[in-house]
Amino acid sequence: MVNRESVIPPWRQLADLLRKQIESGELAPGARIPSIVSLAQEYELAPVTVRKAITQLQREGLVVSQTGWGTYVAERD
Repeated sequence: MVNRESVIPPWRQLADLLRKQIESGELAPGARIPSIVSLAQEYELAPVTVRKAITQLQREGLVVSQTGWGTYVAERD
């Protein structure tokens, strides 16, 4: 969960949570990431905060987004 008392920004905490799920295999390559709206509701965050977390994971090459289709865990080499 996201700790609102932490000095770590909520978007970074969410990115860390999703990264751990990807690295552990809980979210396997090719798996669809829950929608921004779903993640915002689940973690009680603003959609813009969730979008920032997803953007960070894209920069790291962990997820890919396809307009109109969703965001997926990137295939590993």
